[in-house]
Amino acid sequence: MPAFVGAISIVNIGSASVFHIGDVYAISPKATAKTFAGAGSFNTGDGLRVYNQQSSTNVNDKDVADQNIAANA
Repeated sequence: MPAFVGAISIVNIGSASVFHIGDVYAISPKATAKTFAGAGSFNTGDGLRVYNQQSSTNVNDKDVADQNIAANA
């Protein structure tokens, strides 16, 4: 069934983003990323206090390829 979409506002869209309106069967990524971060890395807010006595991040990744996008050109 077709989708009825009202007014939209796009503030920002990245180069590897997908902008989609309406019906879709599949959306494939065009870019991938892997992020490693220790304790307290992605905290946001006002007056934030983070106490990490000891933090270590295991970055040993035995996979050769996690998200293959070769066929999604």
